[in-house]
Amino acid sequence: MGLCWRSKGGTVATYEYRCDQDGLFDISRRLGTAPESAACPICGGDARRVFSVSMVRSGSRPGWVAAMDRADKSRFEPDVVTSLPPLSAANRMPALQMTPALRRLPRP
Repeated sequence: MGLCWRSKGGTVATYEYRCDQDGLFDISRRLGTAPESAACPICGGDARRVFSVSMVRSGSRPGWVAAMDRADKSRFEPDVVTSLPPLSAANRMPALQMTPALRRLPRP
């Protein structure tokens, strides 16, 4: 559920639906009257209601919105990698000192 506002008939809310073929769309209904599924306005197919955090993307935090957009994109179109990224000195694991207790552990 997204944005809510008052009208003559009561409080109206914007509900989000996802069509498997055409993607997301919004429908405005009175609060609490949204059906579990709705007809897609483009193809007329059945679209399921999506529960999302309301008004998160409309904030004044562009870094947060960009991170959510990257996460959504990687869910459906993940980047293909061919190698691991190089490790910087700060990201390397420190070598452990060989103590007598560590010397007794089995080695692979």
